[in-house]
Amino acid sequence: MKSQKVLFAIVLLLLAGIQLDAANPYKPDKKKAPKEKQGMKLVWAEEFNYTGKPDATIWNYEHGFVRNEEYQWYQEDNAFCDKGVLVIEGRREKVKNPNFVAGSVEWRKNREFAEYTAASINSLGKKEFQYGRFEIRARIDTAMGLWPAIWTLGVKGEWPSNGEIDIMESYPIDGVHCILANVASGTTRRYNAKWDSAKYPLDHFLKKDADWPAKFHIWRMDWDEKSIRLYLDDELLNETDLSTTVNPDGFQPFHQPHYILLNLAIGGQNGGDPSNTKFPTRYEVDYVRVYQK
Repeated sequence: MKSQKVLFAIVLLLLAGIQLDAANPYKPDKKKAPKEKQGMKLVWAEEFNYTGKPDATIWNYEHGFVRNEEYQWYQEDNAFCDKGVLVIEGRREKVKNPNFVAGSVEWRKNREFAEYTAASINSLGKKEFQYGRFEIRARIDTAMGLWPAIWTLGVKGEWPSNGEIDIMESYPIDGVHCILANVASGTTRRYNAKWDSAKYPLDHFLKKDADWPAKFHIWRMDWDEKSIRLYLDDELLNETDLSTTVNPDGFQPFHQPHYILLNLAIGGQNGGDPSNTKFPTRYEVDYVRVYQK
Protein backbone atom coordinates (compact mmCIF):
# COMPACT_ATOMS: atom_id res chain seq x y z
CA MET A 1 0.00 0.00 0.00
CA LYS A 2 2.82 2.39 0.87
CA SER A 3 4.56 1.72 -2.43
CA GLN A 4 1.31 2.44 -4.30
CA LYS A 5 0.97 5.78 -2.50
CA VAL A 6 4.55 6.66 -3.39
CA LEU A 7 3.95 5.71 -7.02
CA PHE A 8 0.75 7.77 -7.09
CA ALA A 9 2.58 10.77 -5.65
CA ILE A 10 5.29 10.46 -8.31
CA VAL A 11 2.67 10.36 -11.07
CA LEU A 12 1.01 13.48 -9.67
CA LEU A 13 4.34 15.30 -9.57
CA LEU A 14 5.09 14.32 -13.16
CA LEU A 15 1.69 15.50 -14.31
CA ALA A 16 2.13 18.76 -12.44
CA GLY A 17 5.49 19.24 -14.15
CA ILE A 18 3.91 18.73 -17.55
CA GLN A 19 1.21 21.27 -16.73
CA LEU A 20 3.77 23.78 -15.51
CA ASP A 21 5.87 23.31 -18.64
CA ALA A 22 2.90 23.74 -20.99
CA ALA A 23 2.18 27.30 -22.03
CA ASN A 24 -1.19 28.79 -21.17
CA PRO A 25 -2.98 28.74 -24.55
CA TYR A 26 -4.70 32.05 -23.78
CA LYS A 27 -1.52 33.96 -22.93
CA PRO A 28 1.95 34.64 -24.36
CA ASP A 29 4.54 31.94 -23.65
CA LYS A 30 7.07 33.47 -21.26
CA LYS A 31 9.53 30.56 -21.42
CA LYS A 32 12.77 31.06 -23.30
CA ALA A 33 13.10 29.40 -26.67
CA PRO A 34 14.79 25.98 -26.47
CA LYS A 35 18.36 26.18 -27.75
CA GLU A 36 17.98 22.86 -29.58
CA LYS A 37 15.10 20.86 -31.06
CA GLN A 38 15.41 17.41 -32.64
CA GLY A 39 19.02 17.91 -33.62
CA MET A 40 18.53 21.50 -34.81
CA LYS A 41 19.93 24.60 -33.16
CA LEU A 42 18.11 27.86 -32.57
CA VAL A 43 19.64 30.38 -35.01
CA TRP A 44 17.23 33.27 -34.49
CA ALA A 45 14.24 34.20 -32.38
CA GLU A 46 12.01 37.26 -32.21
CA GLU A 47 10.07 37.04 -28.95
CA PHE A 48 8.48 40.53 -29.07
CA ASN A 49 9.22 40.96 -25.34
CA TYR A 50 9.42 44.72 -25.52
CA THR A 51 7.05 47.66 -25.73
CA GLY A 52 6.61 49.94 -28.71
CA LYS A 53 7.30 49.60 -32.42
CA PRO A 54 8.68 46.36 -33.89
CA ASP A 55 12.48 46.23 -33.86
CA ALA A 56 13.67 48.29 -36.86
CA THR A 57 16.82 46.18 -37.16
CA ILE A 58 14.58 43.21 -38.03
CA TRP A 59 11.34 44.51 -39.54
CA ASN A 60 10.34 46.68 -42.50
CA TYR A 61 6.85 48.06 -43.19
CA GLU A 62 4.63 48.03 -46.24
CA HIS A 63 2.63 51.18 -46.91
CA GLY A 64 -0.68 52.03 -48.54
CA PHE A 65 -2.63 49.80 -50.92
CA VAL A 66 -0.30 46.90 -51.78
CA ARG A 67 -1.89 43.74 -53.27
CA ASN A 68 -4.98 41.66 -54.03
CA GLU A 69 -7.31 44.70 -54.21
CA GLU A 70 -7.49 44.61 -50.41
CA TYR A 71 -9.46 47.27 -48.57
CA GLN A 72 -6.93 48.20 -45.89
CA TRP A 73 -4.36 50.98 -45.98
CA TYR A 74 -1.13 49.60 -44.55
CA GLN A 75 0.44 51.97 -42.04
CA GLU A 76 3.12 51.67 -39.36
CA ASP A 77 0.85 52.85 -36.55
CA ASN A 78 -1.12 49.57 -36.61
CA ALA A 79 1.84 47.38 -35.60
CA PHE A 80 3.13 47.54 -32.03
CA CYS A 81 4.51 45.30 -29.30
CA ASP A 82 2.67 45.09 -26.00
CA LYS A 83 2.67 42.60 -23.10
CA GLY A 84 4.86 40.08 -24.87
CA VAL A 85 3.20 39.98 -28.28
CA LEU A 86 3.29 41.74 -31.62
CA VAL A 87 -0.12 43.25 -32.23
CA ILE A 88 -1.27 43.93 -35.78
CA GLU A 89 -4.46 45.89 -35.37
CA GLY A 90 -7.19 46.17 -37.95
CA ARG A 91 -9.25 49.33 -37.70
CA ARG A 92 -12.29 50.74 -39.43
CA GLU A 93 -11.09 54.27 -40.14
CA LYS A 94 -11.02 56.52 -43.16
CA VAL A 95 -7.64 57.45 -44.66
CA LYS A 96 -7.21 59.68 -47.70
CA ASN A 97 -5.33 58.05 -50.56
CA PRO A 98 -2.57 60.47 -51.65
CA ASN A 99 -2.22 58.54 -54.93
CA PHE A 100 -5.88 59.02 -55.92
CA VAL A 101 -6.53 59.76 -59.59
CA ALA A 102 -10.16 60.28 -60.59
CA GLY A 103 -11.15 57.95 -63.41
CA SER A 104 -8.10 55.70 -63.08
CA VAL A 105 -8.58 52.01 -63.90
CA GLU A 106 -5.78 51.06 -61.51
CA TRP A 107 -7.30 49.97 -58.19
CA ARG A 108 -4.55 51.53 -56.07
CA LYS A 109 -5.36 54.91 -57.60
CA ASN A 110 -9.13 54.91 -58.18
CA ARG A 111 -10.07 54.79 -54.48
CA GLU A 112 -10.15 58.26 -52.99
CA PHE A 113 -10.17 56.85 -49.47
CA ALA A 114 -9.33 53.64 -47.64
CA GLU A 115 -12.07 52.61 -45.22
CA TYR A 116 -9.81 50.34 -43.12
CA THR A 117 -6.23 50.28 -41.85
CA ALA A 118 -3.88 47.50 -40.78
CA ALA A 119 -0.15 46.67 -40.92
CA SER A 120 2.25 44.41 -42.79
CA ILE A 121 5.83 43.86 -41.67
CA ASN A 122 8.64 41.84 -43.25
CA SER A 123 12.28 40.92 -42.70
CA LEU A 124 13.59 41.52 -46.24
CA GLY A 125 17.29 42.36 -46.22
CA LYS A 126 17.52 41.89 -42.44
CA LYS A 127 16.60 38.31 -41.55
CA GLU A 128 16.58 35.77 -44.37
CA PHE A 129 16.86 32.00 -44.10
CA GLN A 130 17.31 28.98 -46.34
CA TYR A 131 15.96 25.75 -44.86
CA GLY A 132 15.19 24.89 -41.27
CA ARG A 133 12.28 24.74 -38.88
CA PHE A 134 10.20 27.91 -38.54
CA GLU A 135 7.88 28.12 -35.53
CA ILE A 136 5.37 30.94 -35.09
CA ARG A 137 2.97 31.10 -32.16
CA ALA A 138 0.01 33.32 -32.93
CA ARG A 139 -3.64 34.04 -32.22
CA ILE A 140 -5.92 35.01 -35.08
CA ASP A 141 -9.37 36.54 -35.33
CA THR A 142 -11.53 34.41 -37.63
CA ALA A 143 -14.23 37.06 -38.20
CA MET A 144 -15.52 37.66 -41.71
CA GLY A 145 -13.43 39.96 -43.85
CA LEU A 146 -10.13 39.35 -42.05
CA TRP A 147 -7.16 37.78 -43.81
CA PRO A 148 -4.19 37.26 -41.46
CA ALA A 149 -1.08 35.55 -42.81
CA ILE A 150 2.34 34.15 -41.93
CA TRP A 151 4.36 33.69 -45.10
CA THR A 152 7.73 33.84 -46.82
CA LEU A 153 9.03 35.04 -50.17
CA GLY A 154 12.28 34.23 -51.95
CA VAL A 155 14.81 37.03 -52.15
CA LYS A 156 15.62 36.54 -55.85
CA GLY A 157 13.16 36.87 -58.69
CA GLU A 158 9.77 38.36 -59.42
CA TRP A 159 6.62 36.89 -57.85
CA PRO A 160 5.73 34.06 -58.14
CA SER A 161 8.97 32.86 -59.67
CA ASN A 162 10.75 33.77 -56.43
CA GLY A 163 8.58 31.28 -54.52
CA GLU A 164 5.94 31.87 -51.86
CA ILE A 165 5.28 29.76 -48.76
CA ASP A 166 2.06 30.44 -46.87
CA ILE A 167 2.70 28.95 -43.45
CA MET A 168 -0.70 30.30 -42.46
CA GLU A 169 -3.54 32.05 -44.22
CA SER A 170 -7.07 32.40 -42.90
CA TYR A 171 -10.05 33.53 -44.95
CA PRO A 172 -13.48 32.37 -46.21
CA ILE A 173 -13.87 30.17 -49.30
CA ASP A 174 -17.40 29.93 -50.70
CA GLY A 175 -18.69 31.27 -47.39
CA VAL A 176 -16.79 28.71 -45.29
CA HIS A 177 -13.96 30.04 -43.15
CA CYS A 178 -10.76 28.10 -43.82
CA ILE A 179 -7.18 27.74 -42.62
CA LEU A 180 -4.76 27.37 -45.53
CA ALA A 181 -1.20 26.13 -46.03
CA ASN A 182 0.21 26.82 -49.50
CA VAL A 183 3.31 26.74 -51.66
CA ALA A 184 3.54 28.71 -54.92
CA SER A 185 6.10 28.68 -57.73
CA GLY A 186 6.38 30.19 -61.21
CA THR A 187 4.80 29.34 -64.56
CA THR A 188 5.27 30.45 -68.15
CA ARG A 189 2.79 33.30 -67.56
CA ARG A 190 3.94 36.38 -65.66
CA TYR A 191 2.19 36.83 -62.27
CA ASN A 192 0.46 33.46 -62.68
CA ALA A 193 1.42 31.00 -59.92
CA LYS A 194 1.43 27.23 -59.71
CA TRP A 195 -0.15 26.42 -56.34
CA ASP A 196 0.08 23.45 -54.02
CA SER A 197 -2.70 24.37 -51.60
CA ALA A 198 -4.29 22.73 -48.58
CA LYS A 199 -7.57 24.13 -47.25
CA TYR A 200 -9.13 23.12 -43.93
CA PRO A 201 -12.55 24.40 -42.83
CA LEU A 202 -12.41 26.09 -39.45
CA ASP A 203 -14.88 23.45 -38.25
CA HIS A 204 -12.08 20.88 -38.57
CA PHE A 205 -10.38 22.59 -35.64
CA LEU A 206 -13.52 23.67 -33.78
CA LYS A 207 -14.63 20.04 -33.51
CA LYS A 208 -11.45 19.36 -31.54
CA ASP A 209 -11.64 22.58 -29.49
CA ALA A 210 -14.69 24.84 -29.47
CA ASP A 211 -12.57 27.65 -28.02
CA TRP A 212 -9.96 27.40 -30.79
CA PRO A 213 -10.19 31.05 -32.00
CA ALA A 214 -9.53 32.40 -28.50
CA LYS A 215 -6.22 30.55 -28.14
CA PHE A 216 -2.68 30.86 -29.38
CA HIS A 217 -1.54 28.15 -31.79
CA ILE A 218 1.81 27.08 -33.21
CA TRP A 219 2.27 27.14 -36.96
CA ARG A 220 5.39 25.32 -38.12
CA MET A 221 7.34 24.84 -41.32
CA ASP A 222 9.96 22.12 -41.79
CA TRP A 223 11.90 22.96 -44.96
CA ASP A 224 14.88 21.23 -46.49
CA GLU A 225 16.28 20.80 -50.00
CA LYS A 226 13.72 18.09 -50.82
CA SER A 227 10.40 19.18 -49.30
CA ILE A 228 8.34 21.73 -47.39
CA ARG A 229 6.03 20.46 -44.64
CA LEU A 230 3.52 22.80 -43.02
CA TYR A 231 1.96 22.05 -39.62
CA LEU A 232 -0.58 23.52 -37.23
CA ASP A 233 -0.24 22.40 -33.61
CA ASP A 234 1.79 19.38 -34.84
CA GLU A 235 -0.89 18.36 -37.36
CA LEU A 236 0.56 18.08 -40.87
CA LEU A 237 -1.53 20.26 -43.18
CA ASN A 238 0.48 20.16 -46.39
CA GLU A 239 3.64 18.56 -47.79
CA THR A 240 5.23 19.75 -51.02
CA ASP A 241 7.81 17.74 -52.95
CA LEU A 242 10.29 20.33 -54.23
CA SER A 243 10.95 18.33 -57.37
CA THR A 244 7.55 19.69 -58.48
CA THR A 245 8.34 23.38 -57.87
CA VAL A 246 11.10 24.06 -60.40
CA ASN A 247 10.17 27.05 -62.56
CA PRO A 248 9.94 26.58 -66.36
CA ASP A 249 13.28 28.39 -66.74
CA GLY A 250 14.95 25.83 -64.44
CA PHE A 251 15.21 28.08 -61.38
CA GLN A 252 14.30 26.44 -58.07
CA PRO A 253 12.72 29.16 -55.89
CA PHE A 254 12.98 27.07 -52.71
CA HIS A 255 16.73 26.57 -52.94
CA GLN A 256 17.37 30.16 -51.97
CA PRO A 257 16.92 32.31 -48.84
CA HIS A 258 13.43 33.54 -47.98
CA TYR A 259 12.28 36.41 -45.80
CA ILE A 260 9.31 36.43 -43.41
CA LEU A 261 6.10 38.45 -43.69
CA LEU A 262 3.44 38.99 -41.01
CA ASN A 263 0.35 40.89 -42.06
CA LEU A 264 -3.36 41.42 -41.60
CA ALA A 265 -5.32 42.09 -44.78
CA ILE A 266 -8.99 43.10 -44.88
CA GLY A 267 -11.39 42.24 -47.69
CA GLY A 268 -10.03 42.19 -51.21
CA GLN A 269 -9.90 39.18 -53.51
CA ASN A 270 -10.03 36.61 -50.69
CA GLY A 271 -10.77 38.28 -47.36
CA GLY A 272 -14.55 38.45 -47.59
CA ASP A 273 -16.91 41.23 -46.53
CA PRO A 274 -15.82 43.00 -43.30
CA SER A 275 -18.80 45.35 -43.09
CA ASN A 276 -20.45 43.48 -40.20
CA THR A 277 -17.22 42.68 -38.36
CA LYS A 278 -16.45 44.40 -35.08
CA PHE A 279 -13.38 46.67 -35.13
CA PRO A 280 -10.74 47.20 -33.93
CA THR A 281 -9.49 43.65 -34.21
CA ARG A 282 -6.16 42.14 -33.18
CA TYR A 283 -3.86 39.62 -34.84
CA GLU A 284 -1.28 38.68 -32.20
CA VAL A 285 2.11 37.02 -32.73
CA ASP A 286 3.84 35.66 -29.65
CA TYR A 287 7.12 34.67 -31.26
CA VAL A 288 8.95 33.72 -34.45
CA ARG A 289 11.74 31.12 -34.08
CA VAL A 290 14.05 29.53 -36.61
CA TYR A 291 16.04 26.32 -36.08
CA GLN A 292 18.63 24.88 -38.44
CA LYS A 293 20.95 21.87 -38.53
